[in-house]
Amino acid sequence: MVICFIGDSLVNGVHDPEARGWVGRLVSDIHGGDEMLLAAYNLGIRRDTSADILARWQDEVESRLFDDEPMRLVFSFGAADMRSVTGGESRLTMEEAVSNARALLTAANAKYPVLMIGPPPTADPAFTRRLTTLDQHYAAICDELVIPYLSIIADLQNSEIYLEELVNGDGVHPGAAGYAHIFRLVNAWPAWRFWFDSPVQVA
Repeated sequence: MVICFIGDSLVNGVHDPEARGWVGRLVSDIHGGDEMLLAAYNLGIRRDTSADILARWQDEVESRLFDDEPMRLVFSFGAADMRSVTGGESRLTMEEAVSNARALLTAANAKYPVLMIGPPPTADPAFTRRLTTLDQHYAAICDELVIPYLSIIADLQNSEIYLEELVNGDGVHPGAAGYAHIFRLVNAWPAWRFWFDSPVQVA
């Protein structure tokens, strides 16, 4: 099985002193738990908006295809879209961000099994409000496209350690404990577990 994790710096694991992020923790857990041959690619790029991801995801995935192995995609993005730039406006409008997500997920879902994970909160209340609205739009799109969607923003907003790491960091990226919290949320998600509990086997 090949899994591509596609997104922004929060997929990449920026500011994790253990250099694993939530993606690295997931992959480590899989390798430690069974004999499945897994090729996992972390395709998170810092500051990538949904427009950037829309432009690159297909080439990234196609260059990693194998004829004899199933491909799976996990997307997570949004923070770069809603981050404020000069003047207080976000890098993309809400309409642009939603349109990009719809186009991207529609195209990906037509070819591969897809999972989508929503954006986490930040230390900035206004920024987090924009992300909460975007999270709701993402959930609606995924419901329409029958793509499993995991919203993590509310859970992480209730995590003292996650918020503490944001405040002590750059306000957007957590540290090791925060990424470990995201890992636990994703790892317990039935849609994620299904990929490994299903009868599909790879030689």
